[in-house]
Amino acid sequence: MKASELRKLTDDELKEKLAELKKKLMNLRFQNAVGGLEKPSEIKATKKDIARILTILRERELSKAGGE
Repeated sequence: MKASELRKLTDDELKEKLAELKKKLMNLRFQNAVGGLEKPSEIKATKKDIARILTILRERELSKAGGE
């Protein structure tokens, strides 16, 4: 998912997406440990998506704090 797409979402939607991606990452790690993961690159992509969401949430938090 691209950062520009994520920026269009509200904070609540981003938090829901974050929880969803963390669950997905946990499942991917479990599948990798068991040996049934077809695309190991999915783990890396999911981590990057999580980082993008956290970055956007932090930017918004800082802009709110700076505006007060």
